[in-house]
Amino acid sequence: MGATQQQIYDGLDADLSWSERQLPERERTKHVHRLHPYLGKYIPQLVEELFRRHVPTRGHVLDPFAGSGTTLVQALESGLHSTGVDIAAFNCLLMRVKTGEHAPFVLEHELRDALARFERGEGEAHGDNAYVRDWFAPRAQEELLRFRSVADDYEHADVLRIVLARAARSARLTTHFDLDFPRTPQNGPYWCHKHKRECVPVEKADHFLRRYTLDTLTRLKAFARVRRSRSVAVLHGDAAAVELPGHFDAVVTSPPYPGLIDYHEQHRYAYELLGLDDLREREIGAAAGGTSRAAISAYSDGIVRVLGACTVALKPRGRVVIVVNDRRGLYPEILERSGLALEQRYQRHVNRRTGRRAGEYFEDVLVARRA
Repeated sequence: MGATQQQIYDGLDADLSWSERQLPERERTKHVHRLHPYLGKYIPQLVEELFRRHVPTRGHVLDPFAGSGTTLVQALESGLHSTGVDIAAFNCLLMRVKTGEHAPFVLEHELRDALARFERGEGEAHGDNAYVRDWFAPRAQEELLRFRSVADDYEHADVLRIVLARAARSARLTTHFDLDFPRTPQNGPYWCHKHKRECVPVEKADHFLRRYTLDTLTRLKAFARVRRSRSVAVLHGDAAAVELPGHFDAVVTSPPYPGLIDYHEQHRYAYELLGLDDLREREIGAAAGGTSRAAISAYSDGIVRVLGACTVALKPRGRVVIVVNDRRGLYPEILERSGLALEQRYQRHVNRRTGRRAGEYFEDVLVARRA
């Protein structure tokens, strides 16, 4: 780290580093933030504090790597206008459901009616494919496909599709301790590291569909009580190529990390069941690409393209705030190539809350302006 960068680096920011006691899970996953599991997202309390520091009141914030929509959801709660862009179709579907203004009485009627019809045995179990046949037991296949058929009949079909995706994730033929990226279907009994006993794969999906329909309704209603009346836009595509609406007061984002997560593969079940466009070949830093020198170079080039487009769309006094684990030290050069000047860099300690991820973990918060 050079002298100039050393002067910029401010060390650990304790105000952005929360313990489990200070910030329990129920607060990190409040209302729609737990509408569907999603790896690699930052917590809403961090976003809220970054807004407080770097985004003017009633400002317009952009997230070019919007993921599961944490930035957009928190913007609505914080009274900010927001735009989110993502290359993954499932992410955009999830964001639209989270941030949509759902008529509460219509929403409740439709979700309860769809669930009642499903439980009466209505719906057609058609349109399976090799993935569905391999990854779901026969009964689970039939139930998921029937629910999908029923969902198509409603105004809030996308809400029901998120319920379907969440249930499908839980109902796959996999071990209980490996729901994130199972490699092959688990078709027989196995020793379960989570429950410390022999377990068997899930054979049905109806209980998940029932539970998640009601939980989704509860969470959407809870968010409706705290969201503000602000504009929100979700754009599906490459943030370097889409037409961004207007100019932004700030960019607040957490880019993908190189070689860590395949965001399309994370939700493969949703793409297969819902017939979503799969653009995984355009993911930046996908795990399948690895971390070779060429892969890291391609990652940097991709981030520069996106941040360069964001810089053009930024108001003169706007700031770009990036949350990333920059252990490879890529971002000073990325920012410079993007037309940005680093103003502040500090760290936050991340409480690693799951037992299978040991060790200390830190994230960098980078604050930059147009050069």
